[in-house]
Amino acid sequence: MTTYTPEGYREVTMSGPPSPPTGRRLYLDAAASTPVRPEVLDVMLPLFAGDFANPSAHHGRGRRASEILASARDTVADVLGAIPEEVVFTSGGTESINAAIKGVALAQSEAGAGRHIVTTEVEHHAVLHSAQFLERFGFEVDYLPVDQFGRVTPDDVAAAVREDTVLVSVGYANNEVGTVQPLPEIARAVRARAASLGRRIPVHTDAVQATTSLPLDVDTLGVDLLSLSGHKFAGPKGTGILYLRRDVPFLEQISGGGQERQRRSGTENVPGAAGIALALRLAQEERDAFRDTTTRLRDRLLRAVRAASPDARLNGHPTERLPHNLHLCFDGVEGESVVDALDARGIECSAGAACTSATWEPSHVLLAMGVPIELAIGSVRMTLWPSMSEADIDYVAATLPPTVARLRAEAVPSI
Repeated sequence: MTTYTPEGYREVTMSGPPSPPTGRRLYLDAAASTPVRPEVLDVMLPLFAGDFANPSAHHGRGRRASEILASARDTVADVLGAIPEEVVFTSGGTESINAAIKGVALAQSEAGAGRHIVTTEVEHHAVLHSAQFLERFGFEVDYLPVDQFGRVTPDDVAAAVREDTVLVSVGYANNEVGTVQPLPEIARAVRARAASLGRRIPVHTDAVQATTSLPLDVDTLGVDLLSLSGHKFAGPKGTGILYLRRDVPFLEQISGGGQERQRRSGTENVPGAAGIALALRLAQEERDAFRDTTTRLRDRLLRAVRAASPDARLNGHPTERLPHNLHLCFDGVEGESVVDALDARGIECSAGAACTSATWEPSHVLLAMGVPIELAIGSVRMTLWPSMSEADIDYVAATLPPTVARLRAEAVPSI
């Protein structure tokens, strides 16, 4: 693989299990994290030691840092169809989601608008845990059920809205199974319901997984808040974006120097802002190519796996799904065992969502979709990147089914 060193880019060999025939380890965990693009790294590196000043400073270097930050904000706003004042830079998707849900709910509650939130059972834990946090302080939350594909209907969301509802949060694309929600229709249904109540009810979406393949224009989506995470689309880790429509009530979560227009205090991460802004623009410019390439690779892999293992279950919506996501369940095995066995053959993927794998338990998303628990524990998520070749896919397809068969055989006690 290629990595950056103080001397420049160079090839390095990873230690670990033997590599596949391609001569390199195959990374199929793009939903967990992605490699930083060289163009993004090139933009960021000078900002660590050259234009390093605090953008709040009034001297020359400070003004230069402030200009770079403003340019990054302009870029993000242009991509989202927003205005720069509506863009808040954060430390990642988790902070962006927490800030959106808690900030709007608390501000609305303080204004006497109510204490009710609507979300779904299949949201990322950053959403669910933020809602549960607010429940400790007297908020009520409706966690809406989904169908067998992980989708919620616009009518069900609108029906859950009450006179005291202060926020609706529905993810754009599911981080585990890749199902894409009908977000514009949901937003329209909520607006219509809110209008019938004489209310304005903000709609938030976790769009962390959507950036590489789905459009993000906030007016087309109909959302008031949108959360992004840089390292999901070839940007740097530790960077995130919160789109916050300018007339939405908001209570800041981090207080201090009043940066980010009083919405997120702390000295700004100028290299991170420049990096995530460029990564976002490139990802959205290339989303059609990303979708075409990864759909072809994903479908090639699915056909081959199903031919060898007809009982492999595809999770998520069959067509309304992220193009690079392939989430499968295998009966009679544990997903973690499959992942470990594939890792030994040079294939890197995850069992369920990678960010919860340290405390592994059956996926709440699969259980909400009605997948039996004994099948849910055998889930494997493979998320592809366009740099993969058909030879890479064929190696994975030739390795996965016999790996599952071997683990099943080993799990059967001898008589």
